[in-house]
Parts: sequence; C-alpha cells; structure tokens
Amino acid sequence: MRRDYSEELSPEVREKMKKNLVYITMFSIVMLFAGFSSAYIVSMGDSFWLKVPFPTAFWVSTGIIVASSLTYILAINAAKKNEQGQVKIFMLLTFLLGVGFVYFQFKGYGQLSDSGVHAINNHIVVTDGRYGDYYELKIGDEFLEVDGNHYMINGKDLTEAQMKDLQKFMSQFLTFKENEQFKVDPMGGKYTLFLNQAPLAIADGQLVKTNGEELKNTDNMRLTYLAMNVRDGRGDFFVKGEIGKDFNIYYKGEALTYKNRELMWKGRKLDKYLQLKAVETADTASSFLYIMTILHLLHIFGTLFYQLKMTIGSFSGKFNSNNHLSLRLGAIFWHFLGLLWFYLLLFLLFIH
Repeated sequence: MRRDYSEELSPEVREKMKKNLVYITMFSIVMLFAGFSSAYIVSMGDSFWLKVPFPTAFWVSTGIIVASSLTYILAINAAKKNEQGQVKIFMLLTFLLGVGFVYFQFKGYGQLSDSGVHAINNHIVVTDGRYGDYYELKIGDEFLEVDGNHYMINGKDLTEAQMKDLQKFMSQFLTFKENEQFKVDPMGGKYTLFLNQAPLAIADGQLVKTNGEELKNTDNMRLTYLAMNVRDGRGDFFVKGEIGKDFNIYYKGEALTYKNRELMWKGRKLDKYLQLKAVETADTASSFLYIMTILHLLHIFGTLFYQLKMTIGSFSGKFNSNNHLSLRLGAIFWHFLGLLWFYLLLFLLFIH
C-alpha cells in the first residue's frame, strides 16, 4: 500500500511546497508573456503598424481588478480574525468583481470590433473592393467621392440618411454567386454604377454594360467586395474613423499621413515598393493585442473557478485563523494576474 508522505510533512513545509508550485506557475506565465512581448517588438521592425486607442471598457476592467485585490486582502484579514460574516461578504465581492472584469474585457473586444479592429483576416489598407479602383458611383448628377473612410458628395460627408440609402442600394450586391448575374432594383434611377469609367445599365433587372454585355465573374466579385466595404463604412482603411485622429499607421517609428488617398511618409508619397508593401501588410498589431489580452483572460477564467470554490467554502465556515492557506495562495495568484494586466496595459498603451 502506497504511503502518503505529504501527510507526514509539517504544516510549514507543506505551505512552502504549495507556494513554490504557485511561484513556478507564475514564472512560466511571465516567460510566456515575455516571449509574446518580444515577438511583438520584433514584428514591428520594418512593417507598417496600426495603433489604435485602448477601449474604454479595458480601463473600467482595470479599476475592477484593483478593487477585487483589495476585497481579497480584506477576506484574508477577516479569516485571520475569525470574522466569518466578513469572510463571506468579501469573498463573494471578490468573485463578483472578477466576473465584472471578464464582462468589461468582452465589452472592450466589442468596442474594438465596432471600430473595425479584428483579431484575424484583416489588412490595414483596403485592397479588395476599394472604391475607384474598378467601380465608381453616381448619385443623381454627382459622383460619389471617397477619401480615407469618408463618403462624400461635392466634398461634404454623406448624411446618415444618405449613407443608409446608399447601403440599401449596394446591399443588392452582397451575395456573389459564380456565373449568376445580380438582380437589381434601380431604386428610381437615383444611382448609376460605373465600371472602369464606363456607365452600366440595368436591363431586365440585371446590370449590363452599355453594349448589352453581361458582367464577368471577376467584375461581379469586385462589386461584392465594394458592397461589403460600403455596408461596413470602410473606405481606404479597415479600421473606422480618421487617420491621425482615431488611429495611426506607423512605419519605422514614424507616423504616416494621408493625402489625396495616398499614404505619405516623412512628407513624401510612398514609393511603389512601399505602397505595395502597405497594401499587402496584415494588421499584425491588432492580432497581438487580441492574443495577449485573451491569453490573460483565460488565466482569469481558470482562477475564477478557484475563487468560486473558495467563496462556497467561506459560506460553510471553512476559513478561520487556523485555516486560510488556500485563501492566501489564491490571493497571491490573483494579485499576480492583476499586476500582469497592468503590465499588458502599459505595454500596449505605449507600444501599441
């Protein structure tokens, strides 16, 4: 029969062993995030790099995790004084604040997504379906203009009602089917599409060239991409808003400017090689942001299950002046995750 030698160890030795296990876990996590931080900095290198403001929800979650650390400390102090009622209250508050941290983290991801910043499959500069490359649109007697992410007529941004009407018209082209033509509602003839500067007509409910020729599959696919961009309010950039105000694009540590639908570096238009590189560059910065924060969130999730167990235990009177090691071990790891979040916050704030 196997003997359990851990039962023969003194309480001090068992406590030290458990603490060492927590410290080893913390060290492993530190090394993991150090690796991601290094990869982030190395990836910036000669790449085009998108920088966006931190979501406000992330700042709220920061305040919450600070408060949860304080309630955890109060719970441990109450256990040491055998104040069972306070242990219950403070452990329950700690757990609820932890859940609040998770909630506002997801709110932050929602804010990032709403602003056009996604974890994968994004570029910085819009390529497919970029307005003006193949298609243009006339609204009444005036051509639609795009500059950055602004949709304009005669140099003035479309009103909300005009934009919704435009999106309604373009929604007809959102679904591309190979070897099939789009069914088109002319919407009173208000809109005229141009392909390679030549106007398109509507015959028998379908888009055709002026000579009656049907559009090719590639033409229809490009129109679908344009329709997606209009639907999402994208012009020249995937992230929404105005460059220099709502987001910035950097190259070799220098913020790029934007003029006449061209990226400018140090006051000069990018040369052809860099223009091509900008178009092909994926939004690696946002991918790193998601990876690092979600990885931290996964550790929060795991610790919350432990906290839930401790909270349930507090309601059964488990913790007192002679039994509070589990609380202290959980608190050590929770404080560590809070400090790790502060590191990520500062790193991404000043680097991202």
